[in-house]
Parts: sequence; structure tokens; C-alpha cells
Amino acid sequence: MNSSKSMGERPAEGERLSKRIMQLRDCSRREAEQYIEAGFVRVDGAVVQEPQFRVTTQNVAVDAHASLLNLMSVTLILNKPAGWTDGLEPLPAQKPLARSAPAGKPGASVRPPVRAPRGPQNVRTLLTSEQHSKHDHSGVRFLKSHLAKLDASVPLEYEASGLVAFTQDFRVQRKLMEDMAFIEQELIVDVRGEVLPDALRPIERAMRDERLRLPDFKISVGSANPERSKLRLAVKGSQLGLAPYLCELAGLEILALRRIRLGRVSLGDLEEGTWRYLAEGERF
Repeated sequence: MNSSKSMGERPAEGERLSKRIMQLRDCSRREAEQYIEAGFVRVDGAVVQEPQFRVTTQNVAVDAHASLLNLMSVTLILNKPAGWTDGLEPLPAQKPLARSAPAGKPGASVRPPVRAPRGPQNVRTLLTSEQHSKHDHSGVRFLKSHLAKLDASVPLEYEASGLVAFTQDFRVQRKLMEDMAFIEQELIVDVRGEVLPDALRPIERAMRDERLRLPDFKISVGSANPERSKLRLAVKGSQLGLAPYLCELAGLEILALRRIRLGRVSLGDLEEGTWRYLAEGERF
């Protein structure tokens, strides 16, 4: 007779921690799981955040001040590395292709980074406790449950780095989806060579050309030297492909593209590949 268990396999000992909490708090299974995931439960003095954790004779205690009334939905700010997908922007083909420019105009390519043999990686794999920035000053206590059920809605180019937002808060998600056309984002565009203000005249002419139907934006030279120059581009909406298109108009070669601000939330000194919490009082 076939069995789903191997002969040497032993059944798990003890009972689920969530079941023990149901007995201690006289609550539903979902409420028990919430107490555990919120960090209110200790087993032999150590906080355990896994409802499926097995307990036998250990001492299980629930924080005397535990309450499910003020459980917080969090928003995370990640500094996406270039060459990683955010899960929103379509992946490029194996051979680099020109990007689609706004309003159906010819695109320009951003030089893609050297791709690792294993292929492009999704930045959601960076949402771990290990990648939580040590410089996070939000004061939010890290919980494993903060890394679950995260939504994202504002795409960033695959070749670009910078600010990407993930949220559990339906109010934040709704604002980013419904009001994105009115939310300004700021990007830093690194281009090859020294760019003088006159070099942006083709872009200025395009801004005045109503036939191109370009979005309202501001672009300026931040710094310049013979090897590399930095442009600042501010535009409302996500506007994928706008930076490459404008640089093509001016005959500029993009070396790097980075989003440093989304609405009123700035990337700041957040290290590439790490994330932090959106602090109380920060608003997009």
C-alpha cells in the first residue's frame, strides 16, 4: 500500500503555535496568526513570528499590551540596482533594443549593464531582513509580515536604478495609481562627455513643438566635465522612455539613469540594493 510519507519520516511533534495562541487568547485562528506575525508572542522568552512554529512544553506568552487594533500597513522604499526588473516594466529582449519613446516617437537605447548568466533578477528578492538598510531612521520595528502582500505600481526602466516603492497600504497604492499623472518624479541622467547648456537646445525646441505632444518636464545640466555630465530631469507621471528620447534628440549617450525622487519622497543616502520604511509624516 502506497503512502505519501517515506518510511523514515516522522510526524511533526507538538502543535502549531497559532493553535496554542487560540487557546490562550480565546480567539480565531486568523487573530492568533496576527498576534504572532506582529511580534507579540514569545516562546521561552524569544519572539517567534511564524504561526506554523511547533511547540510542546515550552513556555508561550503573549505580550500583555498586545492589540490588533493598531496593526500598521507599511510602505517600503527600495534603491533598485540597474539591470534588475521591478516586476512592472517589461523585460528587454536578449539583444538590447531601442526603447519606445513617448507619444510614438523614435526611441533611444540606454546602455544596459552586463547581464549575469543567470538572467535578470527581480528586485522583490531584495526585500529581505538582510537588505534592510542600517540607516533606516523611520523607527518602525521590523516584522517578517512587513515583507508580505506588497504592491507596486510605478515602474522604472530595467536599465535604470533608483527609487521603487512597495506598499501594503491600500491608500498609498490608490494614490500612486490614481494620482500618478500629477506626481512629479526626478531623475539623474549621466551622459558621456561635457554638456554645455547650449547642447540642450534641441530638447527645448521639442518642448515648444505642439506636434510632439511631450509631457511637461524640466531638464537642466547639474554638473559637467570632459568625461561625464549629469542632467536633472523632472516630469510628472512615470513616462517610461522619456529620458532616452530626449537624449537622442540632443545627440547624448546615456551612461546611467537613476530615479532619486517620487513626489515628496527622496531616495536620500539609501544604499543601492537596500530598502527602508516610509517614515511617519512622509507623503508621496
